[in-house]
Amino acid sequence: MNQAAPLLSMQRISKRFGATQALQEVSLELHAGEVLALIGENGAGKSTLMKILAGAYQPDQGSMTLLGRPYRPGGPGEALQAGVAMIYQELNLAPDLSVEDNIMLGQERRWAWLGLSRRGAREEIRRVLAQLGHEELDPRTKVGRLPLGAQQVVEIARALVRRARVLVLDEPTSSLPQRDVERLFDVVARLRRTGAGIIYISHFLEEVRQIAQRYTVLRDGRSVASGSLDQVSQDELVALMVGRQVEELFPHVPHTPGEVVLRVEQLQGNPLPREAQLELRRGEILGIAGLVGSGRTELLRCLYALDPVRSGRVLVAGHVPGASPAARIQAGMGYVAEDRKSEGLALDQPLEDNLTWSRLAPYSRWGVLRPGLRRREAARWMQRLQIKARDPRQPVYQLSGGNQQKVAFGRVLHQQADVLLLDEPTRGIDVGTKAELYRWMGQLAAEGKAVLFVSSYIQELLEVCDRVAVMCRGRLSPALPARQWTEDKVLAVALGSAWPDSPPSN
Repeated sequence: MNQAAPLLSMQRISKRFGATQALQEVSLELHAGEVLALIGENGAGKSTLMKILAGAYQPDQGSMTLLGRPYRPGGPGEALQAGVAMIYQELNLAPDLSVEDNIMLGQERRWAWLGLSRRGAREEIRRVLAQLGHEELDPRTKVGRLPLGAQQVVEIARALVRRARVLVLDEPTSSLPQRDVERLFDVVARLRRTGAGIIYISHFLEEVRQIAQRYTVLRDGRSVASGSLDQVSQDELVALMVGRQVEELFPHVPHTPGEVVLRVEQLQGNPLPREAQLELRRGEILGIAGLVGSGRTELLRCLYALDPVRSGRVLVAGHVPGASPAARIQAGMGYVAEDRKSEGLALDQPLEDNLTWSRLAPYSRWGVLRPGLRRREAARWMQRLQIKARDPRQPVYQLSGGNQQKVAFGRVLHQQADVLLLDEPTRGIDVGTKAELYRWMGQLAAEGKAVLFVSSYIQELLEVCDRVAVMCRGRLSPALPARQWTEDKVLAVALGSAWPDSPPSN
């Protein structure tokens, strides 16, 4: 297959933004019927390269061919017309419109003055959904009522209706439960059989091996390696991404749990969680696993006073804090939201604002903010967290997804919170940065901080946490030492087919 002319060729692509060289002579090839994994650290240039492919950016130099013909789209619309579609990590759908309206948006079919031709469009939509193995989706259903996995299928169906031959999937599984990941992989396999080419961006190297045949690695805006995945080891891929050997993917910093700092007693939310109680100690990392929709996020939102509590108590250092996020911050709690786009960050505001808003006291005198002092401190945090940005004044929306996540995590570090509530903090972060984040968590625990860590990635919970509890249908299981869990046991509890015994009291 790879000896044939490529479906897509990008040769010596370069792009500069001011003083920042985002891409320098990057090349890749994609063949019909294959999945090419595009991997690299956050800020390596993956998003910029794909935005050039999708017509959102224009390259400073370099050339592209599609189906053997020169290709240089003037915008996303031209790219779609040529057969190139990008499915972003943050889906681009109208939640209040139906499935069929989202799929046909911008390409509606009309009968002269009689209005829209829905019959022909609906037949085409049903054909494409059947091609994707999702005949059960009703075209009349509002997209906002669908689970995330089904919404992703709608995005892909919209691309196929436009006769897309090249699809870019950007971190498509970062928010999906395992059953939807498997269905997505089935969709990708079906697309391959039709001769489509897929560029697959992911930080989960184990799923890259499962779905892709070849890889291209970007590092610091350059393409440093390409080849067949069956001829490279996992450690070699990681080393290519970060430019060095990563000795520990799950580094451990010694820490010893102390006294209880957060106590949750018979907590019930509206409607989730249904029942949750736990104790979190200083110097401890407590993990919470569970399926998407099980109530994990709702638990953290209740603890941070973002969601209403029907009954139960939350005590921090033996006291019941006020029922507002400001009061919880005052009590020493910090929160990293799962949805950084709508809750975790003020995307249109500068990096320095996002890092420091929850603790401005060090930068004010007599109630007047000292912006120069704050900017210098923000720059130090940028260096410490290795955030790739021009300067602290750059709007956060201009950063890569992984660097945005670093800003969200950096805010609670800057806040000096005693109790950290982390909801999927490694989402969209490359393996090298994940290792650093795990190390930070261990260092925080060694300093006497308490960490409550929610994740869909079971392996990281078992490797990083001291104890793990599992949420199932709104109920939180007893927390057991991580060594007493296996991935199969966690899944069994998450699915409701088993329930662990309470640990013996100390």
